[in-house]
Amino acid sequence: MSDYAKDVLVSADWVEDHLEEFQSDDSSYRLVEVDVDTEAYDEGHAPGAVGFNWETQLQDQTTRDILTQEDFEELLGSHGISEDDTVVLYGDNSNWFAAYTYWQFKYYGHEDVRLMNGGRDYWLDNDYPLTEEVPEFSETDYDARGPFESIRAYRDDVEKAIGKGLPLVDVRSPEEFSGEILAPPGLQETAQRGGHVPGARNISWAATVNDDGTFKSADELRELYASEGVDDDQDVIAYCRIGERSSIAWFALHELLGYDNVTNYDGSWTEWGNLVGAPIEKGN
Repeated sequence: MSDYAKDVLVSADWVEDHLEEFQSDDSSYRLVEVDVDTEAYDEGHAPGAVGFNWETQLQDQTTRDILTQEDFEELLGSHGISEDDTVVLYGDNSNWFAAYTYWQFKYYGHEDVRLMNGGRDYWLDNDYPLTEEVPEFSETDYDARGPFESIRAYRDDVEKAIGKGLPLVDVRSPEEFSGEILAPPGLQETAQRGGHVPGARNISWAATVNDDGTFKSADELRELYASEGVDDDQDVIAYCRIGERSSIAWFALHELLGYDNVTNYDGSWTEWGNLVGAPIEKGN
């Protein structure tokens, strides 16, 4: 994985080699599985992994926003995670929600956080060890830095990008991008209108990963985005429906390729598609 700009991916083999450390209360290594809910975690997870529910634990339930700094500190500290720990995240859907959590860790300044390449499905498909045992770690104080707003986009940033003709990367499916559907099949529709932000390029999150859920090489990723006019000399905003799939694009661009000026618009289509008067385009 040395071709990537930052050492932020670990393999499933690496995680397996460090399971003893992940299970130790005295260790500075912590393993976290992040899913849209915790049913999958309850059925079996990597030994030593704590489970985070993306829907109920990693969002403010009142404001539909990321956690406040205080709540973020409370969540991590209550699971025995300190700001100096090496934290490895993995989860379902090829790391959709783990990548979102990684982005939130970076928003609050955690230095050593990584993704397990391939996520939960890769771990299961390749017969790595599983347990139903929920680890218990001593609570600690977590002292977050930040927030670091340079990696987050808001609706005003999207409006400015439209006016300047800057790249917006829509990572949803072609059917969502065109406005044919409002959400992936089986998931809740969270917007009143279908379509995409004017001028956005449709580069699906799925194009960034291989069939087994692992990320494509740096050269492949660079070529993928360059083919749509996205490179390192521009400000780039990634978005999706609720901000989790776009975290995959942000991770690929900002962390794996090292592009500096990349932000994640976590309001995404749930916000933009419901704004009165916000411009949209339909079709491909």
